[in-house]
Amino acid sequence: MKDLIEYLEILLLLSPLLLFIIAMAFRLLDNSGYLFLQKEILINSSYVSVNILREQIQRTKDSRFRKRLKKVLVYRKLHRLFLLMIIPAFPVTIFTYFFLF
Repeated sequence: MKDLIEYLEILLLLSPLLLFIIAMAFRLLDNSGYLFLQKEILINSSYVSVNILREQIQRTKDSRFRKRLKKVLVYRKLHRLFLLMIIPAFPVTIFTYFFLF
């Protein structure tokens, strides 16, 4: 039981870093710029806005392209979710560092 508590303490200390790594993995899976270039749609930036993604989902007739764009939107939402989860993880990390060690 004592070993489990020690592992949980370490996990609490590293949780913001782990959440950040997961968030960046979802950001790297977001390849919306590449998808638009494949369809010969010119864009100004590799980071395509959500509004443009939704507009193209409604406008396109290609079901495969539409499915890929929906997947990109899911990755964006997961990226944002994990970034927001870092915010409450910081106080927990500070509490763990100062009061448990």
